[in-house]
Amino acid sequence: MRRLSTGSPRFWVELSAGIDHAGLIAPEVHQTVSDIIHAVRESGDEALLHYAEKFDDFRPTSIESLRVGPSEMASACRVISRPVDEALRMAAERIGDYHQRQLEALGQSWDFEDALGNVLGQRVQPMARVGVYAPGGKACYPSTVLMTAIPAKVAGVASVVLAAPAKGGAMSPVLLAAAHYAGVDEVWVMGGAQAIAAMAYGTQSVRAVDKICGPGNVFVTAAKKQVYGDVGIDMLAGPSEVLVVADDSARVDWVIADLLAQAEHDEQAQSIVVSQSAAFLDAIEAGLEAMVTTQPRRAIIEDSLRHRGLLIQAETAEDLITVINRVAPEHLELAISNPESLLPDIRSAGAIFVGQYSPEVLGDYTAGPSHVLPTSGTARFASALGVYDFQLKQSLIHCSAGGGREIAKTAAVLAEEEGLHAHALSAAKRFETGE
Repeated sequence: MRRLSTGSPRFWVELSAGIDHAGLIAPEVHQTVSDIIHAVRESGDEALLHYAEKFDDFRPTSIESLRVGPSEMASACRVISRPVDEALRMAAERIGDYHQRQLEALGQSWDFEDALGNVLGQRVQPMARVGVYAPGGKACYPSTVLMTAIPAKVAGVASVVLAAPAKGGAMSPVLLAAAHYAGVDEVWVMGGAQAIAAMAYGTQSVRAVDKICGPGNVFVTAAKKQVYGDVGIDMLAGPSEVLVVADDSARVDWVIADLLAQAEHDEQAQSIVVSQSAAFLDAIEAGLEAMVTTQPRRAIIEDSLRHRGLLIQAETAEDLITVINRVAPEHLELAISNPESLLPDIRSAGAIFVGQYSPEVLGDYTAGPSHVLPTSGTARFASALGVYDFQLKQSLIHCSAGGGREIAKTAAVLAEEEGLHAHALSAAKRFETGE
């Protein structure tokens, strides 16, 4: 891992280079994705069948070969091992409980009557149909199904559609079991840009959705970027990342394990440790190599840590906070003796894991909040996926006769000032004598 210090005159330049996310999607990827989206929009089901054979190594006999029914999801729960089934159940219950509380706190309609007798408020309604994408490249991610579909169902979405690639056409029974426990309504065996295009625009058999959620590879991310505006998206997910703030009270082997967990996602994943203790960073360097050698995904981990890993020594507590807010990490671990002391100053982070017993991996699976989080520094302006991402908020304006006349007078003045005379006329009609 590359080592930096806030005491270096070039630190902020070096940090910017170390966390740079530009160029992760090559121009040729955008062109390939554009061609796939065009084909799906033009040819619909036929294009999906073509890409299933081209990318997923199987030849479906019909579009129905790509559809997975509810009975197959339910039966998958009996095929998988009992410990995995129980883990899925427990995770689904915790995620559902957390998002139900989120719904009750934020997701209700409201209104009030002003002094003029006008009723103003906000109507909150769920979206009708949402698409969830679950990656299936280097690994299968049933947790992603739980973390995206459950908040949508808690929000009240009537139809949640899951799309996931499957080599040979056989979808993982663990993924299907997760879909069953998450309350998914439709499952389609389709991946990549073609799945995003099908959910965005629809085909003869796949109905279009209102919003698409879930992470994926560069082709999926590029496709979400291209269809945005015709359909909603959660975010443009970049490589996963963790920033661990640690002091001498932290267990070195625990922190190293957390770095390995992040780095094994893929070669672009980023693991960062920030500490005021040079001795602690020395210990991380000393212990890292031995623990890496025991990992089945060693090659991916080594590539990630070598090219994207950073060990940063913060000269002061102020430097430490500045680094956190500058990086705006997807996952922030506070592995220090008094983690609560930092919370008031942390402005930018997707999820904060407070204390030594709150590793990021618990957020991936069973803590409760969704693990779909802003990456690539976007935690400066974006938030974790939640029920509010699946709700439509409609302003409610119900003016009384007297109250409407009063505010119409002011509206007419402003409309005339802006040169919008028909606007002024519309308002004036409400306060004309005798009206």
